[in-house]
Order: sequence, then structure tokens, then C-alpha cells
Amino acid sequence: MKNRTPLADRLDRIVLYQAYPQSFADGDGDGMGDLDGLAERLEHLAWLGVDAVWINPCFVSPFRDAGYDVADFLHIAPRYGGDAAMERLVAEADRRGIALVLDLVAGHTSDVHPWFQSAVDDPEDHRYVWSPEPAPGFVPGPGARGQYYRPNFFEFQPALNFGYARPDETEPWRQGVDAPGPRRNRDALVEIIEHWYDRGVQGFRVDMAASLVKDDPGHALTRRLWAEVRGRLDRRHPGNILISEWGDPARAVPAGFHADFFLQFGGDFDGRPLKSLFNNGSGTVHEAWAPETVWADAAGTGDADVFVAAWREAADAIAESGSLGVVGLPTANHDFTRLVSGARDAEQARSALLLVLTWPALPSIYYGDEIGMRYIPRLPPLEGSSLGPAYERAGSRTPMQWGDGHGESRYLPQDPDPDRPTVAAQRDDPSSLLCFVRSAIALRRSDPRLSARASVEVESTGYPFVYRRGTLLVALNPSGAAREVALPDTGPLLLGHRAVVGGRVLRLEAFGCAVVDLAAS
Repeated sequence: MKNRTPLADRLDRIVLYQAYPQSFADGDGDGMGDLDGLAERLEHLAWLGVDAVWINPCFVSPFRDAGYDVADFLHIAPRYGGDAAMERLVAEADRRGIALVLDLVAGHTSDVHPWFQSAVDDPEDHRYVWSPEPAPGFVPGPGARGQYYRPNFFEFQPALNFGYARPDETEPWRQGVDAPGPRRNRDALVEIIEHWYDRGVQGFRVDMAASLVKDDPGHALTRRLWAEVRGRLDRRHPGNILISEWGDPARAVPAGFHADFFLQFGGDFDGRPLKSLFNNGSGTVHEAWAPETVWADAAGTGDADVFVAAWREAADAIAESGSLGVVGLPTANHDFTRLVSGARDAEQARSALLLVLTWPALPSIYYGDEIGMRYIPRLPPLEGSSLGPAYERAGSRTPMQWGDGHGESRYLPQDPDPDRPTVAAQRDDPSSLLCFVRSAIALRRSDPRLSARASVEVESTGYPFVYRRGTLLVALNPSGAAREVALPDTGPLLLGHRAVVGGRVLRLEAFGCAVVDLAAS
């Protein structure tokens, strides 16, 4: 066991890595990624320098929504190796000093979960949201109950009942948040999380965390719910962490989460902080999203100002609440376009990766982004990946490209590009994207000026995007034109790509980026 320092005690310094289990690594040769495959590849994560790995849902499931339709929260799916594989993974992760963070689907279950199968025949069972009459958003339930249930996402994912914030005389079936059914489900959340904490897991990322209490203006009672859950968990496991899928860190972190990521949705900015940075319209694009001129683009017509404003609002709200939590910033995720997509190649993505790893936030690297894996368009839907004609998530879920002939998943087609990037090809190449990301992680972990709680002073949000982390200067140029930055003093490049310091001028060629140590001048 290398490092069991609680994650909560080093939250401002850790680097998170997201591994999509069915695509990451195949340990038993059946073509499906699994937990033994992940255990075998922890050496890669240790070499890269990450502190914790977040695994998408790996529990028993019919996999109509890739595991987000859970049929048993307390056991690992056979296709991933079952409970014994999780025990082996925990032991191997401990040996390498890497923490495990699992994914909790808090707001719903699969319609084959025993809880739901019991409820469909028992009108006195209030674990789910039921209406005796047809109601908007409800679907007919099976079984002797003869009522209608509310789904939380797909129809086969019935919403667990955490109550409604407001009564409505036209909907007498609404229950308050402290009714027996909602209380029972709050208890179940704590029981599920503690079950896995007792087995060595050190954190959870919570799916759709804002969805629990219904008709909840401002999510006031949902936030109260999570504050209660956090308080109960901290009594026995104070060092473990909860990360939310909320997309609104200004509200989610003060509610009790250790971190909340900027996402493609959520908050007063409606997902624009992340979309305006990276979403070039070439991957998962929702019909309701307004066109963006993005910052990470060769044309050099975007701006990072929306991102900076949203981050500042969130950081201020977190500080005012007294929370020690942080904002989260991902490179991508299983629901959102990879950094390398459309016209943007791996060379152009370096600035985006360095932003994630040097900004005052909890960085999360989506598997494969460290080698420049590409979003693959026009893949057929698989296990609920399609959310509409333009919002196809399969392109971000393709197999990790190891390139060494061992353990690659066949869950989805590989990248058809014959020159596809691989770990094997990049690991020993000091000029590769992989080695650049490794160096950036090492710098972040070793230099307290890059802590998520350390100061930032923004000098420019365009091209280049320039900010100070104490006496470190970070300059990022994702555009296709060379740029220059005037320096107050000369200083050495701690990390750079297509970057040169000459006197008091930092020159960034097209797609160049740099970290300069002004304290060493």
C-alpha cells in the first residue's frame, strides 16, 4: 500500500482519470473490457502520475444504458469479473497508490431491479414515483399495481422517490421529502456508498446528482439532501470524497460535494463554460445547443472569458460557503466530445490539456485523451449511446488504444485511422503528447503554485490565454497563428511546446503552450 492518505486531505493536488470499463482493457480475452484488464493497466496510470481512477458503473445491470441502469448496487457485473475482480482491483490499486472512485446512479434503477419488481405489485411501496392516473412524463407500469411511474432518463430507468419540494393539489400523489419512501431511499444511498467504502473504495462520482428531489426550485431540498448524506458518510469515512454530476459547482460544492465538474449542461451559464472552450460542433452536438465560437480552435476567434467568469463565480461561492471543495474541469467524458474531434488534431489539443492541468480546479483526464484519441463519428448506437440523430455518444467510448497487442477491448470499433495514436508508440517518445501530459501532471503534483486552491490572476482570455499561478506564468495558444507574450522578467520554461523565451518575450508558435517560472529569473 503506497499512499492511503485520504483523498479529501489532498483534494487540491490530486489528478483524476476516468476509465470507461467496457472500453478500457480486456483482462480475460473475451473482447469486453473488465476490472482485471483495468488492474493490469494500472501501471500505465501510475507511470502517468494520476492519483485516482473513476470507473463508470460496473454493477449488475442489463446494460441497456451501458450500466447506468443498475439492477444490483452491491455486486459487480459478471461481464466485468464479478465481486472477486473488484477485490483484486482494490488490492492492486492500493499497491500502486491509486485510489478507486466508483459511479453511483443515485436517482433511478433499472426496471429489473428487485426494488422495482416488488413495487409494481404493491401499491403501498413508495420507493419510486407513482401516479394512479396518467400524468405528463409518466409511463404505464407493469404488474398488479396498475399505475404509472416516472422515469428519470430512459423509460427503463424508473425514478427513485426522494420526494417533491412543493405540493400540488392537482397531483395528490406527490410526497414530501421526509415521507417514508424518500427517507428509505436516502438511507439506501448511505448504505450503498458505505458498502463499497468498507471494501476499499475511496470515493464516488454521483450521476445526475441534481435530479433527486422533484419540482425543487433552485435545488434547495436536493442540496439539503446531499448535505445530510455527506454528514452521515463523514462520521465513518471522513477522508473519502463525493464528486457530483451537476454542472453547477457554485451550488453543488456548498451542498456537500467535494467537487463538481463544469459539464456540457448545468448552472446559470447552461454548460457554456465547457462548451465554449472545447465544443467545436464535430461530435456530440445537441439540437438545443446554440452555435459556439470555441477557444480551442485553430481559427483563433473564440475566447475563454465565459469559462473564467463561471469559474470565478463558482470559486467565490465555494469560498463564501466555507467549503474546502473545489471546481472540477474535465478534458472530456463518456457523454461529451473528445478534445480531438473534427478538424482539431492531437497537436492542437495540447493547449487544452495544459489548461486542464494548470487551472485552479480538480483535473479529470478522460481515458485516451492523453494520447490524442479521436471522437469517431457515425458509429452505430450501442447500449443506449444514442440520444438523438446528432447526439451520439458511442464516438467517445471507443476502445483504449494500447498498441502492444495485449488486452484491447472490442466493445466498439477501433479508430479506423491507420496512424491511430497508441500508448506503446508514444511512451518512449519524449516529444509525444503522452509524455507531455505526463510532464504536466508531474509539474502540477510537485509545485504548490498549481494547487486547486492556489491563486490565479488572468491577464488575457484570448490568444494566447495567459494567467499567473503565483510566480508561474501559463500561456496557451490553441490557434494556428504565432503569438507573443511580454514577460515582466525572463525566466526558464518549466514546460513548453513550440515555445521559446527570448529575453522578456515568450514566443508561442501555432498551437504552442508554455509554463514559465518567473520566480527563477
